[in-house]
Amino acid sequence: MALYFIGIGLNYETDITVRGLEIVRNCDYVYLETYSSLLACSVADLERFYGRKVVPASRELVEQSNEIVDKAAFSNVAFLVIGDPFAATTHIDLMLRVRRRGIKFSIINNASIMTSIGITGLQIYKFGKTSSVPFPETNFQPVTAYEVLKQNRILGLHTLLILDLKPEKKRFMSVNEAIRILLDIEKKRKEQLFSEDSLCIGCARIGRDDFLVKAGKARDLLNFDFGTAPHCLVVPGELHFVEEEAISIWK
Repeated sequence: MALYFIGIGLNYETDITVRGLEIVRNCDYVYLETYSSLLACSVADLERFYGRKVVPASRELVEQSNEIVDKAAFSNVAFLVIGDPFAATTHIDLMLRVRRRGIKFSIINNASIMTSIGITGLQIYKFGKTSSVPFPETNFQPVTAYEVLKQNRILGLHTLLILDLKPEKKRFMSVNEAIRILLDIEKKRKEQLFSEDSLCIGCARIGRDDFLVKAGKARDLLNFDFGTAPHCLVVPGELHFVEEEAISIWK
């Protein structure tokens, strides 16, 4: 009896690895976390390809319930994660809970935005700390993304910003919104860290056939239509001449 953390790739039902697919087809229960990213296919598409019933798992079910852990105690359970299994901290918490119960677990890795962002032409090893940009709410306007950008800028590193999404409300942050949020923070902080002249790379639907990458000054991307989600934003640090040439194809 075990819990299998299986990365299913970024977009399509066929993005799962052969090993991952074999395990899914031999599991008693299959859960799909539905809150950290967005697939280009439906749950029905997954079920047809996997040949198994797939249960959508909300953040509440994963974080606040022991349903998955309890089932793994007496059966084989697959926990499907868009991208790679441990890009989200909540999945690490699930692993720790399973371990504390003495339940076996296994990890099947896959492609994630953390590696696929190399399509921009920026060198992966020159990325610094990654941060997310949450939707501002009343009495909740975090500036963590700005702080991370500041830390990376000091070291000359690139910054990958993961943009917020609320699938249950069909709300997905766009590159445009993320830039406006950073500009709003800059107006308050006045540290001359991010401006309309800052070089940015907006990305949409990385890994799909219709992926989009657009590089330019923040002001140039503010009103650009990046299309459907998911989106992410990269703020480059110091550029090698090869990187400069590579990102020029996206301008």
